[in-house]
Amino acid sequence: MLSNVEGTIPAGAELVIVGAGVVGASTAFWAARAGLSTVVLEALPVPAALTTPVATGAFRLQFDNPEETELVRESVELILDFASITGQDSRPLGIRQPGYIWATTSEKRAGEQRRLVALQHSWGQTDIEILGGDEARRMFPYLSPDVVQARYRAGDGFVDPRALTLGLLRASRAPLHTSCRVVSLRELPSGGFDVGTDRGSIRAEQVVIAAGPFTAKLAALAGVDLPLKVKPRHKVVIPDLARVPPDAPMTIDDDTGVHWRPVLSGAHVLDAAPRGPGRDPVEDVPPDHDMAFRVLDPSRSEAAARISPFWGEAWRAGEFSWIVHSGQYTMTPDHRPLIGPTPVAGLWVNTGYSGHGIMCSPAGGRILADLITSRIQDSPFSTDRTFVDRSLDHL
Repeated sequence: MLSNVEGTIPAGAELVIVGAGVVGASTAFWAARAGLSTVVLEALPVPAALTTPVATGAFRLQFDNPEETELVRESVELILDFASITGQDSRPLGIRQPGYIWATTSEKRAGEQRRLVALQHSWGQTDIEILGGDEARRMFPYLSPDVVQARYRAGDGFVDPRALTLGLLRASRAPLHTSCRVVSLRELPSGGFDVGTDRGSIRAEQVVIAAGPFTAKLAALAGVDLPLKVKPRHKVVIPDLARVPPDAPMTIDDDTGVHWRPVLSGAHVLDAAPRGPGRDPVEDVPPDHDMAFRVLDPSRSEAAARISPFWGEAWRAGEFSWIVHSGQYTMTPDHRPLIGPTPVAGLWVNTGYSGHGIMCSPAGGRILADLITSRIQDSPFSTDRTFVDRSLDHL
């Protein structure tokens, strides 16, 4: 358990971080490295208990833009060298690197893959491969005969999101106050903020809101409107299925977005990134049970069996037992995070990772700490940027 969990909140702090998921934990770690005296507030009884533990827990260096590619490169360096960088090795991060593969049955999509990989190579990520259908099946025999091409990177992989978060919090040594819900956020005439919680108030010189789906609501307390939408996200947890190759990469149907990865003695199966209107954030997300049928029933057009036939065989043999695990994505218009200052001086946000928080926020926290301490002046993830629609990179 964390040794820096504390009781009575202090009267004041140089920096208050609201939220103790992976984003808040990364911010706390890098703020400490930058010499900032930091206090972390978490509404729930334990850290990393809302969106972080229901994440897919994966990282990959296959993006459609150089800015996020750089963000993940830095994050992966931290993840892979976690003990020496943070001094925290009490709990392994569960790192595995079987890769990420996007498979397509469409010649049109195959052309799009080739164009994307050429761009990725131009950004220095030259270890991403294009595999013809036969080559892909030789490497991964579970792929369908209908697969005509795939893009693949062997170094991509998986990490335990909660272990990563708790390790960053330990390394920050920042006092952590759990069951401490922020209810007001008031800018003080003399500078700084009065942060009101259900356990009393704390005066902060600066505040970072890193509260995932609740970030926009908290920012609104200070009169800040953020371009965020909250969308439910569901995954099917199949704890035991012998047909799942245990060493398989993250396997993605590039035509539908349905993807799966080995977990435990089975797998997690997910559909495409969430679409449709946003919803109010909640702490208990209702599961979408129909989602399980969409991805598991081979008669459905988006089923995982489309490119991995063993899923259909398991369905017809009645081998499935599953649980629907539900969380929330905090989405920006361009699916890239918001990292930086708000229009209110001293109020910062680190949010909106749009499903990429585990793989991007370890570096995102460093960017924000550098902005706060004026080591850098701006970043491509500023809150006032022009948002450009991105439809190519959706997972």
